[in-house]
Amino acid sequence: MDTLADIFVNPFAQMAANPVFLVKVIWEGLVAGMLYALIALGFVLIYKASGVFNFAQGIMVVFAALTLVGLHERGLPAYVALVGTLAVMLLLAIAVERVILRPLVNQPDITLLMATIGLTSLLIGLGEIVFGGEPKTMITRELGLPSGSIRLMIGERPLVLQRLDIVAGGTALLLVTTLAVFFQRTRIGRALRAVADDHQAALSVGISLNQIWIIVWFTAGLVALVTGIMWSAKSDVSFALEIIALRALPVLILGGLTSIPGAIVGGLIIGVGEKLGEIYWGRLVGGAIDSWLAYFIALLFLLLRPQGLFGEKIIERV
Repeated sequence: MDTLADIFVNPFAQMAANPVFLVKVIWEGLVAGMLYALIALGFVLIYKASGVFNFAQGIMVVFAALTLVGLHERGLPAYVALVGTLAVMLLLAIAVERVILRPLVNQPDITLLMATIGLTSLLIGLGEIVFGGEPKTMITRELGLPSGSIRLMIGERPLVLQRLDIVAGGTALLLVTTLAVFFQRTRIGRALRAVADDHQAALSVGISLNQIWIIVWFTAGLVALVTGIMWSAKSDVSFALEIIALRALPVLILGGLTSIPGAIVGGLIIGVGEKLGEIYWGRLVGGAIDSWLAYFIALLFLLLRPQGLFGEKIIERV
């Protein structure tokens, strides 16, 4: 029987004994982490612009993927279906601004949170009515996503990487970086930061809250679509995919609810931490450590730094 010291020390010996496998584990964690960061980015953008914690971000991932596959099944070519899905997400953003945000402006946070929970139920019902509730297969080949793997040699040992993982990681990194630059360097980005700081001050200098909210919710829809495509390419398009959004909550806690760079860093920490924990330390608790390790890490951050790595510390004066 292993001693407690063996359980903690042996994994490091395993890493040193097979560094190629360690690289593969870290790589898979980085890919998962970038996809987690994409989901977290949707939460961050909406919260920064409207102060709403969008509980519906997870179902938006599923709804976007279902719309893409559903339009293709109805005879539209893949890229036409992709454009059509973007149009649907834009209409969704406009509807959310008109029906939810505008009437509920300046209402308590809990009211807005409950509204997004209601939006979740609405999108689930709408998705089931229009597209059905059975799992569907993502149109990866029609979209030009690669299959198969590539083989790299590190010394005398092969390292096998899935081509889809490479594209998924690269796409996620490119999208997150582009959005970060866009919201930092452009006029819309400056307007978003102004709205995030003070709604009334933003209104006083001529910034339209309604337009900003539509842009941000549409951007969150775009992020949801990309996330849905990449996650569904690994499995199926189904409502069970919504559970992935819950994995983004620890990412938000680590990075900070208002930080785009924090979403990236938090996603990578959670992604790599989950993979390393499951492969090398999972047997300490009988496996399945990746189902709760992220929340344990988030709990530690809540105790040590509640605002997250990049969040702003809130000081209340009494």
